[in-house]
Amino acid sequence: MATLLHIDSSLLPGEASASRAVTDAFRTAWQEQHPGGTVIYRDLAADPVPHITAAAHSAGFADPATHTPEQADAFADRVKLIEELEQADAVLIGAPMYNFTIPSTLKAWLDNVVMFGRTMGETPSAKGTPVTVVASRGGSYAPGTPREPFEYVQNYLAAVLGDGLGLEVDFIVPELTMAPQNPAMAELVPLYEASRERALQEAATKGKTLAERLAA
Repeated sequence: MATLLHIDSSLLPGEASASRAVTDAFRTAWQEQHPGGTVIYRDLAADPVPHITAAAHSAGFADPATHTPEQADAFADRVKLIEELEQADAVLIGAPMYNFTIPSTLKAWLDNVVMFGRTMGETPSAKGTPVTVVASRGGSYAPGTPREPFEYVQNYLAAVLGDGLGLEVDFIVPELTMAPQNPAMAELVPLYEASRERALQEAATKGKTLAERLAA
């Protein structure tokens, strides 16, 4: 059965988080197709991975036989995360926009799994694995909007996940998530609601379709 690596990074819990609601819809549809499958779940807000250290970084470029005890421990932590990525048949990432970019906890995970000569380089070890990113944001950064130049989530993740790790990247983008909380955005609530519903439906459809594709 297929294995899904599901990563959430929103600070908000449950339905209070736009990205978590949408990743949950994807995962639910996936599990309906693979009731006996495996889901590896990482909640980076509740259980963050260590930020990359000098020992962890340098260990990735050194022969394991030469590792110091500190390097060996740090390298083992990185390898565990890398193996989760390599063994997954599909990846699901909740990536809300915080201050124009991704949460630092998600950046820490990426810094750990990006390893030149293994996951990145001429033959990336997880190349071709489909990854669905739920890139929620409080406003709109779509092409043609005033804030388009500040869209650093999709651009960055497309570069790292796609160009760097060789993954097959797809985005679901719930917009205007701050509209219900911000009085200045009150007139945008209907657009927010439409965006949320569209994202939930898209997640359910893509979760089911991808599960069926991998099972074929």
